[in-house]
Order: sequence, then C-alpha cells, then structure tokens
Amino acid sequence: MAYERFEAPDAAPPSRWRHYWKLMRADRPIGTLLLLWPTWWALWLASGGLPPLWTLFVFTAGVWLTRSAGCVINDYADRWLDPHVKRTKDRPLASGAVSGREALALFAGLMIVAFALVLTLNWLTIGMSFIGVFLAASYPYLKRYTHLPQVYLGMAFGWGIPMAFAAVQGEVPVIGWLLYGANILWSTAYDTWYAMVDRDDDLKMGSHSTAILFGDLDLVIQGILYALFLGTMALVGLRAGLGVYYGLGVGVAAGLIAYEFWIARKRERDPCFKAFLHNNWVGAALFAGIAVSLALR
Repeated sequence: MAYERFEAPDAAPPSRWRHYWKLMRADRPIGTLLLLWPTWWALWLASGGLPPLWTLFVFTAGVWLTRSAGCVINDYADRWLDPHVKRTKDRPLASGAVSGREALALFAGLMIVAFALVLTLNWLTIGMSFIGVFLAASYPYLKRYTHLPQVYLGMAFGWGIPMAFAAVQGEVPVIGWLLYGANILWSTAYDTWYAMVDRDDDLKMGSHSTAILFGDLDLVIQGILYALFLGTMALVGLRAGLGVYYGLGVGVAAGLIAYEFWIARKRERDPCFKAFLHNNWVGAALFAGIAVSLALR
C-alpha cells in the first residue's frame, strides 16, 4: 500500500492496525449504511417514533460491529478467490498482509463485543442473536454451492429487523416480517449490481452469484425485484398507518432506483458499482419518510 513506503521499520504495529481496519471495511461505510437503514426503519416503526436511546445505541453499534465481522469472515472464506479478482486482489487477506488466524481472532472479538451489547436487551432478542451469528458466519460460503448468495445476504443483513421489534415490543408482529421480506428483496437487488461488477472474474473462478444466474435477463429480473420491494414497502406503510410523507419517501426511492437502471443500462463495471452505492440514498429516503410520518402523527 502507498502509505507503507513512508513508514520506518518500527512502525509495524500502526500499519498492522490499518490492515485490520481495511479488513473490516471500516474505510468504506457503504455496507454499514445499507445495514443501518433497515435496522432504523424497524426501530422507528416498532417504537412508533424515536426508539429508547439505549436500544438505539445497541443496534447502531451492533450494525457496525456485525457488518465489520461479516466483512472479515467473508474475506476469510474468499481468500482462495480474492487474489484472482481485480477489485479484491489487494485486500489484506488476499495480499497476505493479514493471516487467516488473525482474521478469525478479529471476527471473534467483534462478535463478542456485539453479543455483550445484546445481553443488555430482553431474552427474545438475545436468543434471536444466535440466528444472526449463524447467518453472518455462513453467508460467505454459499457462493461456492448456490447462485443465490445475494438472497442469503438479505437474510443476514436484515436480521436486525425482527430483532429490533423483539427488543422494543417483546415480539415480532406481522409488519416486522413484512419489513424483513422487503429487505431481502432489496438486498438481493442491490447486491446483484455489485455482483455484476465481478461477473467476468467470478465466471473464470467458478464462483456463483445472481448476476451469473440471471444472465441476459439481469436487468429485467432486477426490475421485478425492485418493484416487489417497493410494493412491499408500500404495504408496510399501509399496515403502519403512515401518511403522505411516507408515500413521498417511497416515491423518491422509486425515482432513485429508476436512476440506477439508467446509469447501469449498459452493464459496465463502474456504472454497476455506482448503482450499488446509490442504494444508500434509497434507504435514507425511506427512513426519512418513516421518521417524518411518525413524528407528525
């Protein structure tokens, strides 16, 4: 890495921590944001507005910790693949800057801190956290055996939704599972943009993804997924009794998604990656609609 040429030999520990930071993808917050928005959707809906501050802190910190842990275990699982993919060949595990043993220790440490936070919540939430750990730890291995790792990512990324309802209400109502389903649709769609960036490399290495499965119908199926996502989010708004401001949020989200299709229409790597990143604003628009609607009730 460029900064290493300016460091003296005795600067190894700071450099090591930078490698860990990069391994956790802490220098790239987009994954945290894509995980945070659905969690906040759930917390605000479950609470009917601003959630209890400690619960908000636990879930917000938990999002960062579990996303970081997920990135570490993902790179550990992909250490055979990443050196051969243009976008990932310089990652710490792929380049040898961090060992597999160090990565596993970092993953365990992050999950222990996240679990310690969950222990301050009710027993239902604690019990559900074990499912979250399993989803996060097993997701990276699916790309070897199925073309649907993006669907499983949605299950893992969205597990904070039923956990949020459990933490606030002591149960997971129908609207919580509807929101969870909507997030699976959304995550599958936006992570397919991401998979389209790596499609050529994945085909060479025998890895699997929805981008490969969808083939020439990728944009059509993407359109169906996003339409189902927006329809499910509209149904969530109806069940929650949200008003016109939430409707505006859904409308803005639809416009943002349409823009993604426009920029990625030629399936080129950079525009597809830009479309993936753009989903941060989709999540933000929907959260704004939820928060404003509940605040003005």
